[in-house]
Amino acid sequence: MIKGMYRSASGMLPRIEKQEAIANNIANANTTGFRKNVVFARELSNAESRLMPKKDDWQQTVANYITVDYAPGVFDKTDSPLDFAIEGDGFFTLMADDGSTVLTRSGSFVVDADGYLAMSGGLRVQGDGGPIQVGDGMPSVAQTGEVEVNGVPVGRISPQSPADLDSMQRLGGSLFGVSEDVELLPALSATVRQGYLETSNVDVVSEMVDMIVAYRTYEANARALQTQDNSLEHLLGKVAGGR
Repeated sequence: MIKGMYRSASGMLPRIEKQEAIANNIANANTTGFRKNVVFARELSNAESRLMPKKDDWQQTVANYITVDYAPGVFDKTDSPLDFAIEGDGFFTLMADDGSTVLTRSGSFVVDADGYLAMSGGLRVQGDGGPIQVGDGMPSVAQTGEVEVNGVPVGRISPQSPADLDSMQRLGGSLFGVSEDVELLPALSATVRQGYLETSNVDVVSEMVDMIVAYRTYEANARALQTQDNSLEHLLGKVAGGR
């Protein structure tokens, strides 16, 4: 009976995290450049079990592996000269106030008070030679990333990406952070599209279906756990009464 209760509880816990991930995905369905989280429920690997004392099958821990789906979204034509999208791999490189590097697929930019190309909130776009200052002019960006203002080159947007995408940490929304020891490599096949924004890669209908399935599974395990708990309580009551 304890075995069954453990299995039921183990089946409930991953569904909670899955529901949280799905809720976050749906909340960011309209966030430009957002990449959805995907949750995998799995048993601990055989390799790990060889390093630990032998357990019964029912005692094997169920673990969650949460990863980011980097599949591209679709392009939304805005015709705004300050909207950009990356076709292909790579991310826009931004610089935070503390000097740390931030990556994003969201190219919804503004011109800050000092005339630099930036995201709303202060993160400045980093070009090949540092931040890109456009002044009072309106930038024109070629597909190769070269930025001009009134025909004068002012910088180049160069999409970059770490060799291992798992080395990035989600900061919220469409932003990802990378540590100082992570090398960023140029995305050679990427092109920059001006006047477009990339939507999130969240399919709301699919997410809703996954949410219902996860809830039903959680609910079924909860009912099974309650039934076994009631049976155990009844059994212990009979044992105690027999004494």
